[in-house]
Amino acid sequence: MDNSAMDSVSLDAEVPAVEAIRARFPALKRHHNGWPVAYFDGPGGTQVPASVADSVSRYLLHHNANTHWAYPTSEETDRILEQSRRTLATFLNAEPTEIAFGQNMTTLTFRLARALGRQWGAGREIVVTDLDHNANIDSWHDVARQRKLRIRTVRFDPTTGQLNGDDLVQCLSSRTALVAIGGASNALGTINDIPRITQMARNVGALSFVDAVHYAPHVLCDVKALGCDFLVCSPYKFYGPHLGMLYGRHELLSALDVPRISPAPTHAPESFETGTLSHEAITGAAASVEFLASLAHGDTLRERLTHAFNALHRRAAMQARHLWDSLKQIPAVTLYGPEPDLPRTPTISFTVDGLSSKEVCRQLSHRGLFLSHGDFYAQTVVRCLGIEGLVRAGCACYTTDAEIERLIAGIQAIRN
Repeated sequence: MDNSAMDSVSLDAEVPAVEAIRARFPALKRHHNGWPVAYFDGPGGTQVPASVADSVSRYLLHHNANTHWAYPTSEETDRILEQSRRTLATFLNAEPTEIAFGQNMTTLTFRLARALGRQWGAGREIVVTDLDHNANIDSWHDVARQRKLRIRTVRFDPTTGQLNGDDLVQCLSSRTALVAIGGASNALGTINDIPRITQMARNVGALSFVDAVHYAPHVLCDVKALGCDFLVCSPYKFYGPHLGMLYGRHELLSALDVPRISPAPTHAPESFETGTLSHEAITGAAASVEFLASLAHGDTLRERLTHAFNALHRRAAMQARHLWDSLKQIPAVTLYGPEPDLPRTPTISFTVDGLSSKEVCRQLSHRGLFLSHGDFYAQTVVRCLGIEGLVRAGCACYTTDAEIERLIAGIQAIRN
């Protein structure tokens, strides 16, 4: 498919042209080895628009203070954090009292696992999958060791990158306390059927936890439609600063026996937040949501987000399909994960015969193509595939069709 055809189909006049979006990202002006840098490393962390950096800078330079004190900058900080929490709640279709912040997803997941583990007696079971990030596997293994719980593991099919449905059914029982599932695989791009899985958990009386770190940048989360009890995501994967955020149904968060020090708040969600938070990161995370919403029209923030995500998803899906189809024609390249017709994110993982994943990325970087390599903390996935590591290319809102062609040409050059 030629570039003009890809552009005309994918834009649909619903979001700005990609060049207008790119103008908002200062990092895209960078050159390396005489090449303009093409950032395909978004699944590990996207670039940041100027508006997000400005919000962080504005807070630090004009409002910086600790919270809940009777002077202007402290009161301003309280208002900014309250508004940011509302914005990020809207992003997930949740209530502000259901959103807690932390240093990162891993820290929040560990904390939640310990709090939930206090409620479960020995012999209860936690279901995890081989398709997930280790932060969503090891956190539950750790609490299982502490509380004498049992871990049940759902396998995935290495040839399709999809979960084994029969395995999932076999793992569920009246003993199941929690099903911990990834919304999407950060290694293979697989999108799981979360509403079906959370309903299966409810049917056996279990709670559900969704790792949406790789899911939230590509599919607008709706925690009510997903039917989950808890969900975590990371704003630095959708154009924000480094931060983790947790959604939990308010009645569940309020009932949790969370480890805390005595002066800390006792009410949810603040009871879940340890110490002084990164106020500037929370402000920047809200700005990243505002940035995404600014790419489309609508009467409300949620409507603008819906339209923006739908349009960006169509464009990225076409780019990912073109990349997949082109790489499939190169004999030395092996692709992993679901075919483009199956539910997946625009994240393509592959290997090149005779070269380590690191060496492939090193050679591509000479051409200004920045990709990530290794196991991406999805160690079980790579082990099940029987390989050393993956090369991962992700499409973001600033990815151009010309960059896709440059990547295809770069991989062909490596192969030759």
